[in-house]
Amino acid sequence: QITFGSIFLGNVPVHEEVHRCAGQIYGYRGCIRDFQVNHKELFIIDEALEGRNVENCNVPICDYHPCHNSGTCTSDEENWYCECPKLYTGKLCQFATCDENPCGNGATCFPKSRQDVVCLCPYGRSGILCSDAINITQPSFSGTDIFGYTSFLAYSMIPNITFYYEFRLKFQLANHHSALQDNLIFFTGQKGQGLNGDDFLELGLRNGRVVYSYNLGSGTATIISKPLDLTLKVHVIHLGRNLQKGWLKVDDQKNKTVTSPGRLVGLNVFSQFYLGGYREYTPELLPKGPRFKNGFQGCIFDVQVRTSLNQGFKSPGTPEGHPNSGRSVGQCKDSPCSLIKCRNGGKCIETGSTVYCDCLTGWKGAFCTETVSVCEPEHEPPHLCQQGSTCVPLPNGYTCHCPLGTTGTYCEQG
Repeated sequence: QITFGSIFLGNVPVHEEVHRCAGQIYGYRGCIRDFQVNHKELFIIDEALEGRNVENCNVPICDYHPCHNSGTCTSDEENWYCECPKLYTGKLCQFATCDENPCGNGATCFPKSRQDVVCLCPYGRSGILCSDAINITQPSFSGTDIFGYTSFLAYSMIPNITFYYEFRLKFQLANHHSALQDNLIFFTGQKGQGLNGDDFLELGLRNGRVVYSYNLGSGTATIISKPLDLTLKVHVIHLGRNLQKGWLKVDDQKNKTVTSPGRLVGLNVFSQFYLGGYREYTPELLPKGPRFKNGFQGCIFDVQVRTSLNQGFKSPGTPEGHPNSGRSVGQCKDSPCSLIKCRNGGKCIETGSTVYCDCLTGWKGAFCTETVSVCEPEHEPPHLCQQGSTCVPLPNGYTCHCPLGTTGTYCEQG
């Protein structure tokens, strides 16, 4: 057994006797993000016994190299963005673009294949091309779809939330297995992306329990409920915070409280209030620790907030109850697939208000009405024409037109 007296990060106190190299001691200059001893993560600030000359580290987001697919990150003191190469889009350049975008009303176009697209509908729209208007009174969220997007609603920043707030909301789960595992209910943060050290407020589900977290800038406070009673169709959440002290009540469970670490008492958030998911949903853009991997699956309704004991509850948004934007959000208990008929064995897939046909092998198009040519990339099995040659369909099969300098059935010979 080895017993340590103390562990020092960055430097040692001047009165300690340590080995000196060339007569000098150089303390570490830079940022330390994670500290782990024997597979246990220690919170650098909250669990420290003492320290000196330590400041909060604001590492520019571009130092984390967040851009995918050779995108170039550009940042200043407050903002950052990725310059994406051709054919890629998204905040992190993580999605391929559509060459010809047939989607209407500001929908997000996503390539289902090299020739077919899916239109991820904005708030208030539905249908194959998002051309149908829908009235949403009880929003339905579909979690993270197969394309990597979440359904979400974004409301204007909630004012006067600094020292006191209360939230009330109800939710209904779409499916108990996946909807309970690791899902975001709402989020708002200091800069929107929730970097380490930023203030944030977050609510979600993990392993069948409600998880409520907030950070006032000096450490995260978290309350975890008891497991949800799955015999209840609708669950009710009431939560709040007054200065450092927070509390959470779920359904008929007892009220639970927590006090945030450190001395800070104000919550400073400047981002929009996100419900059900996140605009560019990648977990690394949410705060570390309470980070949720997926969006909510089910219905969230009757969301209300107040920021003073002397005022009544009201819905978020400006005007009240109206989101600024959203994606793939439907009306609870409605099915957009009831209006869509996929042909030739295609299956209708719905994620909130977004709907598309998943075609069987050999078929393509919005409603699976077009055949896939033997020379197209989607054909199974793929053609065997070598790279550089041209595949030409025939009534029975295909032939390969070879470029200069090659020959053979598939242009495989020099």
